[in-house]
Amino acid sequence: MNESEQTYHIPVLLNESIDGMNLHPAGIYADMTFGGGGHSKEILRRMDKNSHLYSFDQDEDAEKNIVDDSRFTFVRSNFRYLHNFLRYYGVEEVDAILADLGVSSHHFDDSERGFSFRFDGKLDMRMNKRAGMTAADIVNNYEEERLANVFYLYGELKNSRKLASVLVKARAQKQIVTIGDFLEIIKPLFGKEREKKELAKVFQALRIEVNQEMEALKEMLYAATEALKPGGRLVIITYHSLEDRIVKNLIKTGNVEGKVEQDFFGNVQTPFRAVNNKVIVPSDEEIARNPRSRSAKLRIAEKK
Repeated sequence: MNESEQTYHIPVLLNESIDGMNLHPAGIYADMTFGGGGHSKEILRRMDKNSHLYSFDQDEDAEKNIVDDSRFTFVRSNFRYLHNFLRYYGVEEVDAILADLGVSSHHFDDSERGFSFRFDGKLDMRMNKRAGMTAADIVNNYEEERLANVFYLYGELKNSRKLASVLVKARAQKQIVTIGDFLEIIKPLFGKEREKKELAKVFQALRIEVNQEMEALKEMLYAATEALKPGGRLVIITYHSLEDRIVKNLIKTGNVEGKVEQDFFGNVQTPFRAVNNKVIVPSDEEIARNPRSRSAKLRIAEKK
């Protein structure tokens, strides 16, 4: 792996996740989060000549990492449209689907994208720069209660109401345009000892709302359930409890809410069998090499 790939994004739980896909000859695979191409390149390395890989990413920056390989198709789209694009390419079923739900290091390290509080720049946070609201649109236009709900649900912030109230008062005086503007308003609400952790939660909440990440994840998981062949593998790497709960619910109950549905005989109706009942996490060595992997959790399921 060359230096530019490493700086874009170091693939997390690489061997564990590709092993979990259970690759075999003439298989059809989907990588829902192409990013720097780390997972896709390893899949291609292990695939035979009759297999094919479809890799999705909505971010135009990811296109710079496209692989020149006849067995590879890049799909520039949000992964929520998995079903539409498989149909477009004439694919009925796939043998395994991988999704690494982490944000690429590239996004955090690019000051112009507005994902990190370490830089000043526009308060943007869109994965797809061609569409949708920015983080600035949300903090300037959402009603106070809706803003508080975003911080509470997606950032799990205890002072979400106070945060929303302070932002609403500040924007009445002046539009909040840059990360600097935003930090100036919210930093006084956090103690120095927990400032970084709390700011990370605030930025996570805004990023999730901007990109409709929870809705997109749910749609992708249902589409993946339909697209997988019997015996096909679903391999998902999550990074926070909200995502992990949704994935765990789907595997356990067949739906993202975790509602247990039983047949006449009391058997739970779920399309999946968990391959790893105990969640797989990075080794100490991997965390030392790539600190951003520390919150990763890998779940693998097989379609019945």
